[in-house]
Amino acid sequence: MNVQRFTTVLLLACASLAGCVTQPVPMYRLDNGAVEMPGQAADGTAVLLGPVKLADYLQHDALLQRLPDGSLAADGQRARWAGSLQGDISQLLLRQLASRLKTQSLELSPGSKGFSPEVQIELEITRLDSGPQHPAVLEAQWRVLDGQGERQSSRLVRLQEQHKGSATDQVRAQSLLLQRLGEMMASAVEPVMVAKARTKNSVSKAPNKPQAAPAIPAVEPIRTDLEVFRF
Repeated sequence: MNVQRFTTVLLLACASLAGCVTQPVPMYRLDNGAVEMPGQAADGTAVLLGPVKLADYLQHDALLQRLPDGSLAADGQRARWAGSLQGDISQLLLRQLASRLKTQSLELSPGSKGFSPEVQIELEITRLDSGPQHPAVLEAQWRVLDGQGERQSSRLVRLQEQHKGSATDQVRAQSLLLQRLGEMMASAVEPVMVAKARTKNSVSKAPNKPQAAPAIPAVEPIRTDLEVFRF
């Protein structure tokens, strides 16, 4: 009871004092970087991005910090992500792929009705964090599939970026890592696009086989060696 009364008095005192001001919570979003989007006419290869999976510890609003002992904790200033981190990552990578592959035909998994992807990129991010004394680190794995769902390539990556220690610069460093990831995935997709273009060209340039002439039944010769009898 005494604790409750003291809390009530303290709250009333704070409300009556001009100096008792609630500090705003800092919120951050990832930076897409200077990406040049292709024009609307650039249909290009149809690419499906996803599913994009994040490690469980990344599916929270709090901006986590890597501590000196390697453990993770929420930022001391209660910094948070503005919106869904998974949504921000997916949109950043989608724009990176569109810019580098020169195509507007991109969708996030599962894709809209009627969308037929020629290439699919499955992505799993197992680590994305940093700390005041720890660099930004990104660990991920992607798989590139063709239009029939056959795996064309896969890769495990670990990327690292230094920063100046502040939460703002940490988010900048993490954004750079994701931009580099998008560039690497685009490079992995390009060979599939080239192979598909070659297949289309070879089919279009293949000569048409002449149709076989219809078979004409053989005509039997008329016999002229028959004897004629007169009566």
